[in-house]
Amino acid sequence: MIAFNSFIILLAAFLVVFMQSAVNGVLGTQIDLLPALMVYTSLTAGPVMIAALALCSGLWFDSLSANPLGISVLPLLAIGFIILIRRELILRDQSYAQFVIGSTASLGAPLVTLGLLLTSGREPIVGWGTVWQLALMTIIGGAATPVFAKLFGFITHTFDYRTVSSTSFRSDREIRRGRN
Repeated sequence: MIAFNSFIILLAAFLVVFMQSAVNGVLGTQIDLLPALMVYTSLTAGPVMIAALALCSGLWFDSLSANPLGISVLPLLAIGFIILIRRELILRDQSYAQFVIGSTASLGAPLVTLGLLLTSGREPIVGWGTVWQLALMTIIGGAATPVFAKLFGFITHTFDYRTVSSTSFRSDREIRRGRN
């Protein structure tokens, strides 16, 4: 079932990247939902899936944007592994915690990407509109994280087998009472 979940997450990443490039933007902002998907993945999957999602989705996103190829991989990978390290301390089933972590990741990913662009000698267009874009991306990315959790929870619940609880009692065992 792990392969099915990995396939569904990578398929969702592909569809998210495609929709991000096809839609012109919301209120003048190109929304990035990959950090929200990375938050869900790091809360539910292992390090191999986190690395696969960061690599695939980062390269897909960069190939359809003006970013240099591969620059989005590092921020996504950092988000995934930071959350993975502290996953036991996070209330991963709570929508509020998912919103807060998703908002933080949706703000952190473009800021790290901007820092990488500036240190690599590129000159991205940064101005007062960038603050509006970051604020809108933070709110929408935070709201998308619980939606991803509910959606993937529904898909997993629909297609996954339920675990059977086993008891220590065997029905073929005889209980002897009294003295012998």
